[in-house]
Amino acid sequence: MRHYLVLRVIGKLLIPFMLMFALYVQFHGESGPGGGFQAGVIAAAAIIFYAIIFGLPTARKVVPDRLVETMLAGGVLLYALVGVAGILLGGNYLDYFVLAHDPVHGQERGIFWIEVGVAITVSGVMLKIFYMFAGRRRPEGAGE
Repeated sequence: MRHYLVLRVIGKLLIPFMLMFALYVQFHGESGPGGGFQAGVIAAAAIIFYAIIFGLPTARKVVPDRLVETMLAGGVLLYALVGVAGILLGGNYLDYFVLAHDPVHGQERGIFWIEVGVAITVSGVMLKIFYMFAGRRRPEGAGE
């Protein structure tokens, strides 16, 4: 892919907008279409697009395997901590209404953090799957 200068330039221009769109989908997920799952997939797609254009080793330098594995665990941990916070504040597991002074604000706060956890986990899973498949070696004679 080193010979495709136009594709590389367009990719460098598009990837920041893809990541910004993922943030838009994340932050407007509770009031419109979208949310954590969609935002996570869009963010992972931006990194996968980068890997296809610039190569897998370069993408692994930008988003290393260690970070991807931390995302896998971190998103699930954030999801679980929101539930535990509900218990510690006097409610049940994943009772959001106790997370703020007003039940409506507590619901908004809880859903927001749950969606952030989902986005982090989904993005990590998509990248891990891509890294595993893209990084595997082909058997001798395959693809000829």
